[in-house]
Amino acid sequence: MLVLAIGDLHIPDRALELPPKFRKLLAPGKISQILCLGNLTDRETYDFLRSVSPDLQIVKGEYDLSLSLPLSKVVTHGSLRIGFTHGHTIVPPGDSDALLIAARQMDVDVFIWGGTHRFEAYELEGKFFINPGSATGALSSGWWAEGENAVPSFVLMDVQGTVLVLYVYQYIDGEVKVEKVSYRKGG
Repeated sequence: MLVLAIGDLHIPDRALELPPKFRKLLAPGKISQILCLGNLTDRETYDFLRSVSPDLQIVKGEYDLSLSLPLSKVVTHGSLRIGFTHGHTIVPPGDSDALLIAARQMDVDVFIWGGTHRFEAYELEGKFFINPGSATGALSSGWWAEGENAVPSFVLMDVQGTVLVLYVYQYIDGEVKVEKVSYRKGG
């Protein structure tokens, strides 16, 4: 099962659009579910993501207008429990100890967060942590990102039982670069 994790789009406030090469890659009918980590601030992008997969799960970012979105959610694929949140509730932002506490509170194997606009993936105490970055490369307003250029990125997760294979898509110098990272629950 392919699951897309994407967030921090900030269209049109901080970015004009998803990179066209990303839009081309996100073809309808291939992705089973989308986990959107918030800051989905325009209807056109929402409609585009719904066309990619009708199973669009969204959590609230600090710039989302809808008050009815939850701050976090948990989905289950195979034997993996995947929790996701925007990240503005993680203090300090991106702190591994704070993320571990949140993952434990949600009782998840995989924890996905946004807000920092930078891709990260690592394993800590048997849990897998993923930040897909900003899909548009929108600049972050946080002090932790001062002086950094945001690289547009998103991740696709291929979930098979206890194994998650993560494909990281980054738009660098006009080209899409892909890296692969694997996680096995209990291994």
